[in-house]
Amino acid sequence: MHALSLAFDTQRLAEKSEELSSDRQLFKRGKWLIDDLNISEGESVLDIGCGTGLLAEYVADIVGPAGSVTGIDPLPLRIDIARRKIRANLEFQVGNAYDLSEFPENHFDTVYLNAVFHWLGEKEQPLQQIHRVLKAGGHLGLNSGSKDHPFHLEKIRNRVLSKPPYNAFSESLSRFPHLVSVPELVWLLDRNQFSINKVEVQNNIFTLANPEDAIDFSHSSSFANFIGHLPEALRDSAMDEIKQELERLRTAEGIRLEGHRIVAIAAKK
Repeated sequence: MHALSLAFDTQRLAEKSEELSSDRQLFKRGKWLIDDLNISEGESVLDIGCGTGLLAEYVADIVGPAGSVTGIDPLPLRIDIARRKIRANLEFQVGNAYDLSEFPENHFDTVYLNAVFHWLGEKEQPLQQIHRVLKAGGHLGLNSGSKDHPFHLEKIRNRVLSKPPYNAFSESLSRFPHLVSVPELVWLLDRNQFSINKVEVQNNIFTLANPEDAIDFSHSSSFANFIGHLPEALRDSAMDEIKQELERLRTAEGIRLEGHRIVAIAAKK
């Protein structure tokens, strides 16, 4: 299993992530996740993998001045953008799900990961870290890609990169993101001392104007791990092949990308 590289991110990708997320399903589904968590005024909340901070800013308005929201992300360029969102009850810092040691035990009422869990190659350590920082009975919410119903674009990427000359690079054969099935997620949550309130599979459908928009979205959301490992001389040809495949998904409304997402709400035992 190859680890995702954080080195591919650029200022353009970080800015593009902010632009695309604001009116795309990623942010909308994040708000639905927050609704499922029933976050209340005065709560202390941790957003893991907050990106440019759009959802954390939304949650800060919910918890109000008596509450607080902390957003962490391993990508400094995205944290720089997040810090432009000024709220007295909102802070951002570089950090990741594998090490929450700077936060005390039993500190947060709610922890959530919006479209982040599937980027974690090893999942038990983050769950253990989350369990430690949650208060007794505190809630964990996450949405994640589904292993049983991978996103169209993931399948296209994997199909194109499995062919020569791209398959000469071991990263091309890696299956990003690191998806889980519902039984696997249930097992992980139970094993790490969470009681499950809800686990369900939901449709995950995007319609984008053209293949370029689809690739832009994938580049920004994967911080360029989509094809960033390829030598520059091969990236254009790989993109051209991916665009050709995407054109086959065109409808009257645009390029229709389908998949499913797992939504889980759990509480610390």
